[in-house]
Amino acid sequence: MPLRAVSVDDRPGLLCALREALAGGTPVLPVAAGQDPAAALAAACGPDGAVPPGTALVIRTSGSSGVPKSVALSAAALLASAEATHERLGGVGQWLVSLPTHLISGVQMLVRGIVAGADPVYLDGGFDPAAFFAVATQLTHERRYVSLVPVQLSRLLDFAESAPSEAEREALMSTLCRFDAVLVGGQATPLALRSRAHRYGIALRRSYGMTETAGGCVYDGVEIGDTLVRVRGGEVQLAGPTLALAYLGDQARTAEAFVYDGGVRWYRTGDAGELLGGMLTVTGRLDRVIISGGMNVSLDEVERVAGEQPGWAGAVAVGVADPEWGERPVLVRAEGASVEGFEEPAPFPEVREAVRRALGVAAAPEREVVLDDLPQLAGGKPDRAAIREHVARG
Repeated sequence: MPLRAVSVDDRPGLLCALREALAGGTPVLPVAAGQDPAAALAAACGPDGAVPPGTALVIRTSGSSGVPKSVALSAAALLASAEATHERLGGVGQWLVSLPTHLISGVQMLVRGIVAGADPVYLDGGFDPAAFFAVATQLTHERRYVSLVPVQLSRLLDFAESAPSEAEREALMSTLCRFDAVLVGGQATPLALRSRAHRYGIALRRSYGMTETAGGCVYDGVEIGDTLVRVRGGEVQLAGPTLALAYLGDQARTAEAFVYDGGVRWYRTGDAGELLGGMLTVTGRLDRVIISGGMNVSLDEVERVAGEQPGWAGAVAVGVADPEWGERPVLVRAEGASVEGFEEPAPFPEVREAVRRALGVAAAPEREVVLDDLPQLAGGKPDRAAIREHVARG
């Protein structure tokens, strides 16, 4: 069956096409705002637009690695994900769409709305906290949900805390607390940010998943629906009804990522993690490990420890060549960025020492780089490839 490209600018058209696809109609490729649908279709799966049988949705994503992928998802996978989310969160509700709908994080909010029979409310333009709070008042359903990335939640809290009067601060925080669940995912959520949200009574839920699992499939470390989780060789692997069908036009990558074991189909996430007491903890990417002084150093762990220091949440660690150590971590942060509000970041030597104490001398960052803004991917994740290139250029 051929694939139908629909621009996310055409919101009614995308919703209608998605409804049809979920009911067995023509599969849909959501196209980012401003992109040519014909060009996007050709890039996704070639000029004929052919997709595997059973496909309802194709998501074109480069991910943080920058390697283009076209992920084919079935209607059954999308609906299983939506139903498992509703079950875990306590019921169907209305979604405030604050993430791009050509990515799984955004389009899944549309799927959940279709299942719930509740039209979503959209945040127009780029993410603006004032606009977010204004749009949130348009939600009418008894149960209200939103999905964010950590930097968005941080900006919302900053905005509310900086309100000129106590009454305005309370009103803004009340709006956030009115959500029955605030899903946060896409990347690790710093402990300081989680603690800050919980202090205000915000119903924060950490979501872990990816396009290949039709969105979040593990909430707060526990699988939802019929998802299965295991760790093999330090790698997090997932199974269940939400898995994607294939990568379009890439049988080798499909065979490498989706493997069978005892009749069960598993997705190899490439994430490092551990299971303790049935709770999944994701510790970083397996490909985000450098060798510094002969020691394996996880750049994600460097980010985690640095992010716990005042003013350093959201900092990105990249590896750079070093004539003595082989590679050394470098910390890159945005000017003035902080989940703690508007406080000054801790001095770099203090952050370096904190990393050294927690992870060892090989992990201690060699230097800091401060940018006006950190490059980001469309879904709000840091564009580590662009950041690494910037550091390499000096």
